[in-house]
Amino acid sequence: MSTSSAPAWRTPQGEPVSCLEKLKVLAQNLEEFEEMAQDILEDAALMGCDVEQVRSALAERLSAIQIRYADAK
Repeated sequence: MSTSSAPAWRTPQGEPVSCLEKLKVLAQNLEEFEEMAQDILEDAALMGCDVEQVRSALAERLSAIQIRYADAK
């Protein structure tokens, strides 16, 4: 579904993440996120909503999410 490739994932220290299992999980999570966002935007369009407003609301929600792990940033 994605039209862009995944970024080169890095640790908080800037080191590349090289574990294939971790990269696989990150890729799957990103794909699931994109599918969910696509569904939300398409539903909004079908209901006559301003898609750009919904896109902005999604970005705001994503920015507001707090990580539950004390050492994760």
